Amino acid sequence: MGPEHKWARQTNVLLLRRRARAEVRQVLKSRAGRCIACGSRADLVDYDKVLKLFFVPVWRWPGKQPVMYCNDCKLFFPQSLTPPPPSMDGVPDVLRCQFCRREVDGDFRFCPFCGNAL
Repeated sequence: MGPEHKWARQTNVLLLRRRARAEVRQVLKSRAGRCIACGSRADLVDYDKVLKLFFVPVWRWPGKQPVMYCNDCKLFFPQSLTPPPPSMDGVPDVLRCQFCRREVDGDFRFCPFCGNAL
């Protein structure tokens, strides 16, 4: 078995390593929930599965049902796995940092001005 044969076998393996990946087609509801992996905001989206060969889309077909998509960690996950929204009884829309006394959006855990925990 010569080196040419080994290269041809590796090339065939690369050709067979194609996968269908999900790509966002349309955002149905922005900020519909939280990501199950990183906790940041996730959108409810319609998606397409795309089969690519050497970075060129070869085949595209629609996904079965809408899913949640995290823009931060690029994770697609079913809407049924979305954690329930936290109760908004005691959380105001605007917080005030106890260190620099500036108003901060209620979604932040750290002050964007001074960096201290809220």
